[in-house]
Amino acid sequence: MRILHIISTLNPAAGGPSEGVRLLLSFEREGYVGEVVTFDDPNADYLNNLPFRVNAIGPVNSTYGFTPRLYPWLKQNRDRFDGFIVNGLWQYCGLACMLALRGRAPYMVFTHGMLDPYFKRAFPLKHIKKLLYWYPFEFWVLKNAYRVLFTTETERVLAAKSFALWSWKPHVVPYGIKAPEGAPGHDIEAFYKAVPALRDQRFLIFLGRIHHKKGCDLLIKAFSQVAATDPALHLLMAGPDQDGWIPELNRIAVESGCADRIHWSGILRDAPKWGAFRASEAFILPSHQENFGIAVAEALSCGRPVLLSDQVNIGGMLEGQGCSLIEPDTLEGTRRLLEQWIAMPVSERQTMVENAGNAFRSRFDMRENAQTIIRLFETALNTAFDRRNRSRSKAGPRWNRT
Repeated sequence: MRILHIISTLNPAAGGPSEGVRLLLSFEREGYVGEVVTFDDPNADYLNNLPFRVNAIGPVNSTYGFTPRLYPWLKQNRDRFDGFIVNGLWQYCGLACMLALRGRAPYMVFTHGMLDPYFKRAFPLKHIKKLLYWYPFEFWVLKNAYRVLFTTETERVLAAKSFALWSWKPHVVPYGIKAPEGAPGHDIEAFYKAVPALRDQRFLIFLGRIHHKKGCDLLIKAFSQVAATDPALHLLMAGPDQDGWIPELNRIAVESGCADRIHWSGILRDAPKWGAFRASEAFILPSHQENFGIAVAEALSCGRPVLLSDQVNIGGMLEGQGCSLIEPDTLEGTRRLLEQWIAMPVSERQTMVENAGNAFRSRFDMRENAQTIIRLFETALNTAFDRRNRSRSKAGPRWNRT
């Protein structure tokens, strides 16, 4: 099965969608083979040495990502692929795909949480702008998709609340990551070389964008309030600061007297990232909105308990698994997460560690996602083939079965 992913960027700093595409295209042995077309500059460093073909047709000069190169590229190359996946909304990727295929091949849309009504509440002015795109463009992109993919049942339900008029064929797919393959000791040493201040220290880890949506301010404030109850505990904030927010957050820590126990590492990737998870006590994410949370699955794969807000959709899948603590996405809720962890006996923490690994293996192996997508495209292609056999009419899909 040869699949083309259409995504605005493969920059790791862009978060989950980029990482998801990279993971899916690592399952060639399972029959998931493909390429990526992206708006990235072909000279971008992060495109070097990827194990799959990237067709970088950027750079582009607008947030919408319009480029006159995408539509003709898709039209010229559409017969090389069995299926197409549009990653995300609110950019030219979906419209160009729909227009270029025109029923010749099936495409699906991975929303990656971009239909969550949180954004309507948090950014009302941006939502008004989105309305201008929704009815003329995005509505039809989703309506004409073979399937619209969601990572949790919660995300699927919430998506229907963003706009009064909507129409799509939803499918909830298993989602997760590819388990780390490096030796734990090697990964941990790579992490300590990247962040030497945390060698031989106990710490909790936040890994993600330093962004208001992630509740980073709640975490810094809550840690400042409870730090005195566990003087040996540190906090690692790992991720890109796209909005220049760290100086403001650091001032909060300085004023509370615990700045020396909060560490800002920037992006961690590969062995240092896995080493950070392995060396930590637990992962914490007090996010205001998270359709899934790739970093949650990454933490679980390393046997680390997860401390989450109730707005992280993956939390519902962890109920009864004994590997998570969940509280509201408020300052009080975030403080309770920290207080519960600090007060927890070592034996209970160890039980959560064991449960975390079990939860990952049973629920969040990305291989299942790859296999599900293959099956969906196979069904789409076989259905179109059967229709052509039953009727010589020109009506209906014209997808080429290969």
